[in-house]
Amino acid sequence: MSTQSTAFSATQRTHKIAVTAMLSAVATILMALDFPIPFLIPTFVKMDFSELPALLAAFSLGPVSGAVVCLVKNLVNLTMSSTNGVGELCNFLLGICFVIPAGLIYRHKKTRRGALIGALVGAAVMALCSVPVNYFISYPFYTAFMPLDTIIGMYQKLIPSVDGLLACLVIFNAPFTLLKGLLDMVLAFLIYKPLSPLLHK
Repeated sequence: MSTQSTAFSATQRTHKIAVTAMLSAVATILMALDFPIPFLIPTFVKMDFSELPALLAAFSLGPVSGAVVCLVKNLVNLTMSSTNGVGELCNFLLGICFVIPAGLIYRHKKTRRGALIGALVGAAVMALCSVPVNYFISYPFYTAFMPLDTIIGMYQKLIPSVDGLLACLVIFNAPFTLLKGLLDMVLAFLIYKPLSPLLHK
């Protein structure tokens, strides 16, 4: 390998690390800026756009970089976790369910259509995975501090006929998670092109 090629490869690695770090920092900030949407889902489930930088990383640098952004933002937020790391673990798992499929599909088909299909598939996978992740990880933690009937009652304030935790997750959490992914996708499409020189060069 020539000296010029080696220098170019080193520059690429340095750029990739720098952009991944920058996007991780933005994701960390966005994760802290979560907010409730009380007319859609109980207020203890909050919306944030912290997967947006991870999606940008997956598109511009590859799915591994997207996963790294998801990991770093949650490791940083562990320092202020109110769930003993359970919320961060679930956020990481769902984040990679979103960005890895999106990044893999876009890597195979690097077009606007490929990005759209990738983001849609990623959002759908994240929504589907939100049910078992919440059922087996998140809510067992919550029920240690709040009775399950109280949690279900918060969902029933929105739809009185909903019954059982699994039904709550399917009717509320999965669509909410899908919405979150779709919003991240829309925002990514709006800002990707203006940010492209920074992300790629």
